[in-house]
Amino acid sequence: MTTRKYLKTLFKLGIKSALSKLFARIVAKEINRWRYDAVAAQTRVFKKLLSAAQNTAFGRDHQFNSIHSYEQFKEKVPVRDYEGLRPYIDRMVSGEADVLWPGKPLYLAKTSGTTSGVKYIPISKASMPQHIKAARNALLNYIHETGNASFVNGKMIFLQGSPVLHKKNGIHVGRLSGITAHHVPPYLQKNRLPTYATNCIDDWETKVDAIVEETLHQDMRLISGIPPWVQMYFDRLMARTGGKQIKDIFKNFSLFVYGGVNFEPYRTRLEEVVGKRIDSIELYPASEGFIAFQDSQKEKGMLLLPDSGIFYEFIPADEFYNPNPTRISLADVKPQVNYVLILSNTAGLWAYNMGDTVKFVSTQPYRLVVTGRIKHFISAFGEHVIAEEVEGALLSVANKQGIGICEFTVAPQVNPEPGQLPYHEWFIEFDEEPTNLEQFRHQVDQALQQKNTYYYDLINGKILQPLIIHPVKKGTFVAYMRSQGKLGGQNKLPRLSNDRGIADQLATYTK
Repeated sequence: MTTRKYLKTLFKLGIKSALSKLFARIVAKEINRWRYDAVAAQTRVFKKLLSAAQNTAFGRDHQFNSIHSYEQFKEKVPVRDYEGLRPYIDRMVSGEADVLWPGKPLYLAKTSGTTSGVKYIPISKASMPQHIKAARNALLNYIHETGNASFVNGKMIFLQGSPVLHKKNGIHVGRLSGITAHHVPPYLQKNRLPTYATNCIDDWETKVDAIVEETLHQDMRLISGIPPWVQMYFDRLMARTGGKQIKDIFKNFSLFVYGGVNFEPYRTRLEEVVGKRIDSIELYPASEGFIAFQDSQKEKGMLLLPDSGIFYEFIPADEFYNPNPTRISLADVKPQVNYVLILSNTAGLWAYNMGDTVKFVSTQPYRLVVTGRIKHFISAFGEHVIAEEVEGALLSVANKQGIGICEFTVAPQVNPEPGQLPYHEWFIEFDEEPTNLEQFRHQVDQALQQKNTYYYDLINGKILQPLIIHPVKKGTFVAYMRSQGKLGGQNKLPRLSNDRGIADQLATYTK
């Protein structure tokens, strides 16, 4: 091919599209260097972390200079959650340098904790680029696998929190999504929506309406965000256009990028609203680090990132509350075991329990799924039902019957009416309620019994009665999140609670 013909081809395909495919090949080679050699990559990360932080306050307190093996690390550095690490974090937040990591944090990612109130997660000069690199590589890996790069020639939207930051003792503070908004590569800025001014709107519903107006007549090709808030955006678009499906509003929309919650409960309804099935990429970003991304449209799970400045440890979830639970590195994980994820990173979190539970679906390469939160379970009667089980039970029945689930949550009812056995109480917002709710309830209960033997024993032993479902009014969960000041952004509704905090408030929304 002559140079002239090649240039014509580039312009025909779109320069960005053509160049992204070249870049994608380079990144794919880089990923393949550690994809099947993840344990060795983790060993390198482990050594670099200890070496870099040995002269920090934490490193001196825990004798990093004398740690030469993972076994020694476990002996000297106990697993901690935010409260356990808080004495060090408070010193760092107050402006002290060299506490958990050399120097001061570049940012403090502000998150809401259930027991700790506001939490400040450090992001350092060393860790910040990993957040951006991982998100970029997820898209480039998709391009390399599928050959689809057309989305880079159109507009992209990232539904996220406000990018407005403030300073606390000289350190910039904000939500993770708002922080990362300041690091979007220049070559994507012209394609990116919403505008900065719109992104800064605090009120989520006002913000979504503004985003609708900004994007309505744009060539939107990639849409990214947490599924329930993307669904809200789609609903507003349909209302604004008289009920048009998203495929008719955005004719070139081809890629949905999401994270934060399991997409499956939302998939049916989202695809109905879109009007066609589109490719999707699941991400596993957190303030503590970018942990994994979906690397295949054909294989289940997300590829763990072992070479991104994070050292991972794992504790079997069913041992987590034992006095001396098993604590292992990546080398010893087994498929299909539910683990609590523990990490140490280049921002100074050490043996940190971020609260997530994961399960590996493959160890060649290491692919995982997020199964829930270690504190989000129901075990009022010893059943220890987890999010993966309730989601799987509900969807196995709903999908067979073609029933869309907008949102749901589950809690135990330990004080039923006189003469009744206790039960699990489900609050479900259906897209369209089942014609036979009693049959639906029975089938979901049977599915949950198959997934959790403890629950099966309690039902059959007449300790519990089968679950009870309360359909709630349309818009219930949006109204609830609004009432809690947690509408939009990165906020997520807990699918399971071991208390009645959420359930008792939702009781007023039942039909």
